[in-house]
Amino acid sequence: MDSAASPADQSKPAVAKDENGTGSDDGKEEDYKMPDNASETLYLQNLNETVRVDFLKQTLQNLFKSYQVVPPVIAHGNLRMRGQAFVSFPNKEIADKARREVAGFPLYGKPMQLSFAKTKSDVIVRKEEGEEGLESHKKRRLEHKKETRKNNPLRQKMQAKLKAAAAADPTGAAAVAPRRPQIQMPDEYLLPNALLFLQNLPDGTTKEDLHEVFNQYPNLLEVRLIPAKKDIAFVEYADEESATVAKEALHNFKIDGETKMKVSYAKK
Repeated sequence: MDSAASPADQSKPAVAKDENGTGSDDGKEEDYKMPDNASETLYLQNLNETVRVDFLKQTLQNLFKSYQVVPPVIAHGNLRMRGQAFVSFPNKEIADKARREVAGFPLYGKPMQLSFAKTKSDVIVRKEEGEEGLESHKKRRLEHKKETRKNNPLRQKMQAKLKAAAAADPTGAAAVAPRRPQIQMPDEYLLPNALLFLQNLPDGTTKEDLHEVFNQYPNLLEVRLIPAKKDIAFVEYADEESATVAKEALHNFKIDGETKMKVSYAKK
């Protein structure tokens, strides 16, 4: 893996850009006006997803060191946030300067995309408003998240379908059509073996995602997805002991940061 160079090492000096991402190289910095949406925190995208999260955080810390970065750098390895990060600075002016000068810098072979974060980071809120202000900020963020989920178009569409089905069949007879229950052996009665059965995988989980998660534990042999069922998979280790270690460590692990993955021994 190539080491990251500093933006100062680039042969061509940075070009000042306006809020639309355009700019000129005439050097007239005094004509530049900071965008109205400027904040102390930058949102980084298009980061190399193969870089370990802890290593990426340290690299970004060093990369923005000359801009007085306020730790910690925020980055996650789950599916939803992979390839993204948040970096905070002492004030909007310094954040804006970093945004304009570092945008497009090829970090590990991928040009970074920088924009202002829509909300203040926890570290900035704590700095400006103290612990009480931070708690209020977290509550507002949680309420916003709940409201966003509630107003999700896909959720509303599904609810509309359910209402339409109920209106078309007031008796509910179609909904209660008899179905023979499928009897399954409880997980605790399954004999330990080298093959693990994964359930409740989030949408979009790939073979590479699972390999990255389970390869943290030794003796991984194979990851197998089931094309017909996107939410299950099998993971095989070289021996029962290795599979048990992975099972105990990763049961209820949230690959996407939200959905708990169920890990049990596979039936033999």
